[in-house]
Amino acid sequence: MDLKHIRNFSIIAHIDHGKSTLADRMLEITHTVPERLMRDQVLDSMELERERGITIKMQPVRMEYDFDGEKYALNLIDTPGHVDFSYEVSRALKAVEGSILLIDSTQGVQAQTLTTLAMARGGGTEAGKKIIPVITKIDSPLARISDVKEEVIKLLSCSPEEILQVSGRTGEGVSFLLEQIIKRVPAPIETHKNQENNENILRALIFDFKYSNHRGVIVFVRVLDGKVRKGDNLTFAVSNEKFTALEVGTFSPEEVARESVSSGEIGYIVTGIKKPGIASVGDTITKSANPLPALAGYMQPMPVVWASVFPEDADDFAILKLSLGKLKLSDSSFSYEEESSGSLGRGFRCGFLGMLHLEIITERLKREFNLNLVITTPSIIYEVVNNNDKREKIYSPYFFPDDGNIKIVFEPWVNAKIISPVNYIGNIMQLLFDHEGEVGETENFGDNRSSVSVRMPLRELMRNFFDELKSTTSGYGSISYEMAEMREAEVTRLDVLVADEIVPAFSKVISKKRVETEAEESVLKLERLLPRQMFTLKIQGKALGRIISSRTLSGMKKDVTAHMYGGDITRKMKLREKQKKGKKRMKEHGRVNIPQDVFLKMMRNGEN
Repeated sequence: MDLKHIRNFSIIAHIDHGKSTLADRMLEITHTVPERLMRDQVLDSMELERERGITIKMQPVRMEYDFDGEKYALNLIDTPGHVDFSYEVSRALKAVEGSILLIDSTQGVQAQTLTTLAMARGGGTEAGKKIIPVITKIDSPLARISDVKEEVIKLLSCSPEEILQVSGRTGEGVSFLLEQIIKRVPAPIETHKNQENNENILRALIFDFKYSNHRGVIVFVRVLDGKVRKGDNLTFAVSNEKFTALEVGTFSPEEVARESVSSGEIGYIVTGIKKPGIASVGDTITKSANPLPALAGYMQPMPVVWASVFPEDADDFAILKLSLGKLKLSDSSFSYEEESSGSLGRGFRCGFLGMLHLEIITERLKREFNLNLVITTPSIIYEVVNNNDKREKIYSPYFFPDDGNIKIVFEPWVNAKIISPVNYIGNIMQLLFDHEGEVGETENFGDNRSSVSVRMPLRELMRNFFDELKSTTSGYGSISYEMAEMREAEVTRLDVLVADEIVPAFSKVISKKRVETEAEESVLKLERLLPRQMFTLKIQGKALGRIISSRTLSGMKKDVTAHMYGGDITRKMKLREKQKKGKKRMKEHGRVNIPQDVFLKMMRNGEN
């Protein structure tokens, strides 16, 4: 297909603004998916995505649409909206020329809308993207179309005529939107124009990939120069690994084999490679006979949250290692490396882009690989200078030194932006005070809404701040953030002891101001969650070298004399004494069995 008949675009928006619903209507109107196979969230293929109603993985799809008597290929990449998956969005943007900025008419511009817009304006194959502002959910009785229009005009400095209005639910305005995509989004440009007929020209940017047990690694590519066919001998520019293309094709949204994928198109290449670590996001695929320079790839994402993952059964370690390797092939934004703990055995320290990302990965490990896991309390990176002036990075609370060995601690801070209706600003200020936030400038944003710039410790942002913000603003507040500098911190390690033994998975690093509160909350929560044992035990919170909170979990009782009747009372007394000695021995030598769901519930905030 000629380049002038190709349009590559993505849909970017805040979470829950209707990206997947709009994509459904596009697929219906272009007849990409037969009516009998149509369902809600067609592009959300993962069970977790459909269950939670959120997009986790970006998904490319090719649609064909007739306009003015000519056939156009529209390559759409549906992207996630949550801040934890912004790396997915940045990769999708690099593969397209334009973006639909989707804004919910009932909610208006949100914090993550600003972040994704900044990405779209700053990145891509060219200097920036063509932005098409679209207001959705116009059929809702809660729609504030004129107010939201004003916000968009202020945000983009555009004219009212440039803003389109659609309903993803009813399909209203979607056909006109497709026509506007053809008119407004520029056609792709081939950089090697003077060598169009040279069969050895190929440069394709890898923006994603997945693993198949039968076909190996399948790379998702945007072809920028030349053409790729089945049977071509190809090379990864970065890893310098050679392979033969077993199949090439496009997405509809399932993989559909084609004779070739040409310049300007988005498609896939089946590599047949089954070794990990060869294919990487941001690598360039070229012809082996004529290797061209690599394209500018992607910045490696920096993990924000760390947690250690251990198999509940030590025999499952090899399966966990294999499972993490396979997940890494479908989600390149998390990292892992092997570690061992005295009480938990061998496991992996994993880095995630946020708390939702952590929850999704651990949930996928459970569901897709049927693993029972022990997950430690999530933590961030601290830099500790000890008494010998040695500076080291601490990823796990379990390895955080005792207070007596610490000279100074540094922690990461974030720059955040909060958008909320004006009448909730007082509540937000109180929340920020509780989370050690430093308030910057506040500006009015559209009709009766304000944008607040904030600096705060990453530790406090991860301490249930998202949920508390939603709660204190009745669901109207939104936040986006980016990493800032390291600052000095007043923190200490809190250990939770069960039957006088430290449980490493429950250790966490907390503010010294919150020691009493956190210790009490952790102990009470574990007391509620932990099943009663055969013997009485203590649950304690320890920090700053002392026990701060303690609760006793009474053991299960059994009447050992229930089967006896009549006779001398001394017979019953002997049995009870024997039981008492057995309980004492059990208390000294018995092990406390902590079920997997207790670890998961202790990890989540606000869970009983």
